[in-house]
Amino acid sequence: MHDPLMAGLMFPALFALILLGLPVSFSLIATAFGFALLSFGDIAPNQLFRFLDSVASNPTYAAIPLFVFMGAMLERSGIAVRLFDAMRLWLGRLPGGLALAAISMCAIFAAGTGIVGAVEVMVGMMAIPAMQKYRYSNDLIAGTICAGGSLGTMIPPSIVVVVYATQAQVSIGDMFAAILLPSLLMVAFFLGYALLRCAVRPQDGPPLAAEELAIPLNEKLRITAVSLLPALALVFAVVGSIMAGIAAPTEAAGVGALGTILLTLLYGELKASVLWMATRATLVITAMVMLIVVGGTMFTSIFQANGGRQLIQGFLDAMNLTPNQTILVILLIIMLLGFVLDWISIVLICVPIYDPLLRAAGIDPIWFGVLAIVAIQTSYLTPPMAPSLFYLRSIAPPDMTYRQMAFGVMPFVLCQLLVLLVVFLLPGTATWLTSFVGF
Repeated sequence: MHDPLMAGLMFPALFALILLGLPVSFSLIATAFGFALLSFGDIAPNQLFRFLDSVASNPTYAAIPLFVFMGAMLERSGIAVRLFDAMRLWLGRLPGGLALAAISMCAIFAAGTGIVGAVEVMVGMMAIPAMQKYRYSNDLIAGTICAGGSLGTMIPPSIVVVVYATQAQVSIGDMFAAILLPSLLMVAFFLGYALLRCAVRPQDGPPLAAEELAIPLNEKLRITAVSLLPALALVFAVVGSIMAGIAAPTEAAGVGALGTILLTLLYGELKASVLWMATRATLVITAMVMLIVVGGTMFTSIFQANGGRQLIQGFLDAMNLTPNQTILVILLIIMLLGFVLDWISIVLICVPIYDPLLRAAGIDPIWFGVLAIVAIQTSYLTPPMAPSLFYLRSIAPPDMTYRQMAFGVMPFVLCQLLVLLVVFLLPGTATWLTSFVGF
């Protein structure tokens, strides 16, 4: 029996538990279990275990640990140091060259890991000392590393995209194809801002001394080829096979995981300790993600069983919104939720609720999915949640303050909003490639 009052009380109860300090996953499970008992009595436990079984039996989720392992092995393959040296050689002469190198590295490793924290910490540990050596502005350093790390939410094979596509019941290959151009646009805006700022204010990011970059062209090409081509070939093989429909996401992820082991062997870094650390990181991250998946599935299922979807539909109908206005309202809600929730909670709570409403209004779920993921990406940089700032805090030097970090990310948030505006006004930026590759 539907009880809209119960549905309406679930979100305040969830936020209350989170504010009390209970982890998000346990807050979701506790809220779902409590309201299930209140609404459905003794049959509630059986219903909740059915939801648990539906998550465990979904083969798409098997791709998550494989992609995580792929990223963990790339992180430990020794390629990062080589790649940063190559980027520094090519970009060091430009204003803000080290910032440009850091953003470029983040983009490349985002394509290999799809995990914000791993990319940000790995690049930050190399780039921050180098940028401080050349007296880069602390707020530019912070913004560069945080914004570059956030690219892991968008660039395929992003874990965010995998989970979103699964919840929205759309092809993961479609989503990878759709988000590729907006991802590249985001990288271009980040690079453009860093370059323009350092050109206008050279003291914020001076170019490197010419003598440091005096290396013959053939040596530059050799360093770049050795550090870049193997990793890019692996990423293109994995993402390309999914986009072309040659392999399912789980199959491609398995190939990617095996490929990273071979790459690590190629670079002479394959050791038992490396395999153990990568496996341990995979287990920890996968357990965290899947626990929230279970909690989110339980929460949204009980919310909908209590008539939550009808409650929201009635609210939107009462506002008498056009389809575009409906999209903007939902995007605003997603960004506001990003102040207090992490990305996976937002996806698991919101997508099952709003996706049927958008489809009923004739809105392309792939196009809106790209908009939603860009909106979710802003939550990585916007306090108070701002996971990127917390990741940076763990590796930042003592003289870098939280205020400098928060100030430094703001221009990059504007870049994200600009990409959101472009995709909203020009849907072809998200749908063109999908049509071109024949999905």
